[in-house]
Amino acid sequence: MKIEEIKTIVKLMSEHDLTEFKIEAEEYNLCIRRGGNAPAQIVTQVAPAAVPAVAAMPAPAAAAQTPAAPAAAEAAAPVETIDSPLVGTFYRASSPEAQPFVKVGDKVTPDTVVGIIEAMKVMNEIKAEKSGVIKEIVVENGQPVEYGEALFVIG
Repeated sequence: MKIEEIKTIVKLMSEHDLTEFKIEAEEYNLCIRRGGNAPAQIVTQVAPAAVPAVAAMPAPAAAAQTPAAPAAAEAAAPVETIDSPLVGTFYRASSPEAQPFVKVGDKVTPDTVVGIIEAMKVMNEIKAEKSGVIKEIVVENGQPVEYGEALFVIG
């Protein structure tokens, strides 16, 4: 299955508010799940190879509430981000010598190109898909990224 097909499936799931999609073929199994505010999970399995299950990390013990709780609640407020639409290597500019597509303080619109993700030797332009001002750049140039990982914080 090609990355473009997976991206189309994820987009359709979002548009139609689907929480799970499964497809099974001889050479692969694909299961995509999404729910609530959590990013979508993509699980693939090649038929001949068994993928070992990963044990869940135990949740850290909850910290005791202190009088500084309003500051903690403010920090826990939802943050608007531009997320990675696929797995690959993130680049901030079109070449090593070029200027980055966006910098902190730049205004973006849904059609603004904010970076490139290389996936399977294909360079994919990443658009903001949201309007706002870049507040923080979360990932470094040349860093591997996962699907749904925050790339930029916008406000």
